[in-house]
Amino acid sequence: MPKRVLTGMIVSDKTDKTIVVKVERKVKHPLYGKIIRRSKKYHAHDEKNEFAIGETVRIEETKPISKLKTWKVVGRVDVSKAPKHVEKIDIAESKDVDLEAAREPEAKTEA
Repeated sequence: MPKRVLTGMIVSDKTDKTIVVKVERKVKHPLYGKIIRRSKKYHAHDEKNEFAIGETVRIEETKPISKLKTWKVVGRVDVSKAPKHVEKIDIAESKDVDLEAAREPEAKTEA
């Protein structure tokens, strides 16, 4: 039996050598016929810790590595969408943005 290969987006990389990949699929509702999205999260083995949150990767089924991990990362799908560096910015402390001016509507017309 061939190994299953799935494609999904990384939603967590907090643990060592493990990533969580969210795989979405589209299914038709049995009664109403509407196409709906279903998703499932898989824990996958990342030996070198080389993948980051937001990247789209391909994972392959393998023998059980731990209680939750039965998948390993095969590779990236699209490198151009991978985040280079994620930086958290506290807007309240930022001096660049004037919050009061941003809240006022810009399009004021005089009659």
